Amino acid sequence: MGCSRANVRYPLMLTILGFAMIATFLVLIMMKKMSPIAALVLIPALFCVFVGKGAKLGDYVLDGVTDLAPTAAMLMFAIVYFGVMIDVGLFDPIVRGILKFCKADPMRIVVGTAVLAAIVSLDGDGSTTFMITVSAMYPLYKRLKMSLVVMTGVAAMANGVMNTLPWGGPTARAATALKLDASDIFVPMIPALLVGLLFVFILSYVLGVRERRRLGVLTLDEVLEEEKETETVLVGSGASGDGKVSMRKGAAAAAGSGTDAPAGGTPSGASTDSGDDDTFQGLDPNRPTLRPKLYWFNALLTVGLLTAMIMEWLPIPVLFLIGAALVLSVNFPHIPDQKARLAAHADNVLNVSGMVFAAAVFTGVLQGTGMVDHMAKWMVDVIPASMGPHMALVTGVLSLPLTYFMSNDGFYFGVLPVLAEAGAAHGVTPLEMARASLVGQPLHMSSPLVPAVYVLVGMAKVEFGDHTKFVVKWAALTCLVILGAGMLFGII
Repeated sequence: MGCSRANVRYPLMLTILGFAMIATFLVLIMMKKMSPIAALVLIPALFCVFVGKGAKLGDYVLDGVTDLAPTAAMLMFAIVYFGVMIDVGLFDPIVRGILKFCKADPMRIVVGTAVLAAIVSLDGDGSTTFMITVSAMYPLYKRLKMSLVVMTGVAAMANGVMNTLPWGGPTARAATALKLDASDIFVPMIPALLVGLLFVFILSYVLGVRERRRLGVLTLDEVLEEEKETETVLVGSGASGDGKVSMRKGAAAAAGSGTDAPAGGTPSGASTDSGDDDTFQGLDPNRPTLRPKLYWFNALLTVGLLTAMIMEWLPIPVLFLIGAALVLSVNFPHIPDQKARLAAHADNVLNVSGMVFAAAVFTGVLQGTGMVDHMAKWMVDVIPASMGPHMALVTGVLSLPLTYFMSNDGFYFGVLPVLAEAGAAHGVTPLEMARASLVGQPLHMSSPLVPAVYVLVGMAKVEFGDHTKFVVKWAALTCLVILGAGMLFGII
């Protein structure tokens, strides 16, 4: 009898500790009591001891690192690749086009951010989407003192909707887990996803209008007239070999907070001097790293790389490793120049890769101790039997918290089959369940377990806690809009 009670209590304890660990992590980073890296490492280590499995912490961490090592490698070389492409001027025409469209109007800038993120998301990779979007839009937000969390929030939501593309990951996982064809899942979902994307654009318009009311509408010439004195600042990409470019003073003030949007802020430990990266105005059109004669080579190489990613000709880390080596060798044939480019992007590489490996501790402990499995089982068990015929709706709602608190692999391969089996008993088809499971992706893309979000907040110089506080409510609303549209159209 005592043994039976212990068997019941232990899973319950794991469930409670799992939720407590996630809650502790989110509270501490949102209150800025700990940096994300420290929280991702120390909190799960402490809870692993609470569970009574401290002796196995090393195994859990190594398992997590092994799972995330390819992602870390991909991000490292993707940052180098796209950083060099920014240096040599590949994206300068895009920046000029956006400048022409936006005309220093905050509303147009926010909408442009959403449109750009959605278009670039067609490659199916969140990290590259965020790198390109932030590189193009960050100078405008800083120059006009706009809220940087608006930029990160809008980009994350647009990418989250587009992440449901068959080559983006979640759809393929759902198809594999339930033994379905990915096109049968995705194609009928297109109307609901388009509604979700339209909602993101409308939300971007509303947020942009708020920023416009706060800041007013200027022309770029008016903004530049305010910048009287010049100063030399250190920047990452787009700098000369010594990392220095001439900039104007005047936009050195921090990004404004805006209505319902906290300021982007400065990462923990970052300098707030006027010579900081935060004075970055844009890409210098006369920087010595430009390679206009190699523009079409670089453009075709990038198109080829993205095509190879979509067609899955090689693993993504291998593609970016080869691409980074090739673009460095062709654009900067001299070794000192290559070293200078690598040094210019070393900060981003270290921050993002460090965050990924720290997240490996968090995911390793969640999975290794069994906490994530018991949390998912508990959430499934508490579903009333009367909701059986509505399991597709239940799955859509559950996809919000579950894909936020656990990896896509854990949700689609661990939870979805259980939900689908419960739905099948009440006549709900696996296709409906698979489509409903995609609903939570706009929120998932801001999960602390998604490596790409650290690329986004790192390059935008936004605290992860500020981004979380701003985006969660809007991303959850976007998910519910997609779910509602799916039910209205009879897709789910």
